[in-house]
Amino acid sequence: MADWAPIAKEYDPLKAGSIDGTDEEPHDRAIWRAMLARYVPNKGVTGDPHLTLFVARLNLQTTEEKLKEVFSRYGDIRKIRLVRDLVTGFSKGYAFIEYKEERALLKAHRDANRLVIDQHEIFVDFELERTLKGWIPRRLGGGFGGKKESGQLRFGGRDRPFRKPINLPNMKNDFYGEGSSEKRNWPREGTRDWRTRDRDHERSRDKRWGERERSWAWGDSERERDSREERSRGRDRKDRDR
Repeated sequence: MADWAPIAKEYDPLKAGSIDGTDEEPHDRAIWRAMLARYVPNKGVTGDPHLTLFVARLNLQTTEEKLKEVFSRYGDIRKIRLVRDLVTGFSKGYAFIEYKEERALLKAHRDANRLVIDQHEIFVDFELERTLKGWIPRRLGGGFGGKKESGQLRFGGRDRPFRKPINLPNMKNDFYGEGSSEKRNWPREGTRDWRTRDRDHERSRDKRWGERERSWAWGDSERERDSREERSRGRDRKDRDR
């Protein structure tokens, strides 16, 4: 727990698929694919990875010129690489921007995230392919992207940091009073325990049943009395007719 951090220090597909990094089994097929993948970073990519930003969720119509116009306000840019499809030449919606100075990189990382460009809110983070050990791209089941609706949800990145693990055994002991000999207090003053609550419920139920029985008994006696009076009136009429 001492070396825990909300952002991954080394990429592990199983941890990236767990909200607190404690899962023991993959929760979707993509994690299995990432765990079985043997990915080697593209050696054809040049430039300093420690001065490079990853920019994603771009509008497919956004061009290199537009990116240069927006990101040059943070500092001098050495290179922009907008990733395009090899066949169609269309943008894939993400790019890499290399700065000349670290100061410009940090400023863009801080201020450009969630900036709106061409009606799209962009995502900005440091390049991970060449800087994070064990990195597996999203196309192989890894990455930190994806949406819950699609069944892929990843943690440990800037967008969705890890949540600190909870020590479940200790919490259970405290809850049931096993880890301490002290008397457990209820969270709110005046809260009754379950024995008092059940006893009051029994009394209330007995009272309701008693009222119903008295009501039924009263109804029967009224009907019997009416019946006796009716029979008595009938006998009187017969006597007069004679």
